[in-house]
Amino acid sequence: MDRHASRSGAATAATAQPQKPALGASLVRTPEEQTYARFREWAGRQPPDTPGGPDIVQRYRAKLAADRLAAAAIDREIAIVVEQGQRIEIERWNRILTSPNARFNHEPNAFLAGMIKGRTPGTALDVGMGQGRNALYLAKQGWTVTGFDPAAEAVALAEREAKAAGVSIKTATRRDDEFAFGTARWDLIVLSYVDVRGNAERVLRALKPGGIVVVEAFHRDATKQSSIGGAVVFDTNELLTMFSSLRVLRYEDTDAVADFGLEKTRVVRLCAEKP
Repeated sequence: MDRHASRSGAATAATAQPQKPALGASLVRTPEEQTYARFREWAGRQPPDTPGGPDIVQRYRAKLAADRLAAAAIDREIAIVVEQGQRIEIERWNRILTSPNARFNHEPNAFLAGMIKGRTPGTALDVGMGQGRNALYLAKQGWTVTGFDPAAEAVALAEREAKAAGVSIKTATRRDDEFAFGTARWDLIVLSYVDVRGNAERVLRALKPGGIVVVEAFHRDATKQSSIGGAVVFDTNELLTMFSSLRVLRYEDTDAVADFGLEKTRVVRLCAEKP
């Protein structure tokens, strides 16, 4: 994502930007839009270093409780905030991922390409596939590929690119929490600049014995030079701890040009195999 915010089931409301209405569109807000606008106004008054995503939504829940709203009313407001935030975030990623001029690497992830070299192709899952840069590459290498993403326009672009390239990929328009990862199903799972924490248990369960997970994301130091959503930011060795039950084939903590943003920054990479 400039993948600086997760497109997972976790709320992305705090990082989503409000959209300008189309010319001639009604400026009258629906009750849901009014609720979301109140949240955005409150969020805009928070200190600049306030964590985004689910953290700020929970802070807003506490604020509503302090305002003495009834529990049922709070639940309704939070549900609207999450739904509206996810919708806006998906619209944003549809624009980014389908633009030829967006600042992200349109080629397959280099770390992924290196890690599958010499491996026998099998079943692969591309989590948060975007416009399919990694899924198409894997399919061309002989893998049986499934990819999913909540950004429907990006998924449709991936399908068109696959058809043009003469390869087959299976796609789904789903959030992480909506997709059935399964059990012992995949020889390869790709987590490239997407939410890893929220998917770690799913990945561990879904990998076949001998299957590998390939991860690339930002190190926390990268947030010093750019605004990056917490779902794709990790502390030193955090990925190693998260996947400690796997056999580490390669781990990197280095300065490199990130796939999203295309700036040199500190990134972390992991390739690990399920025993």
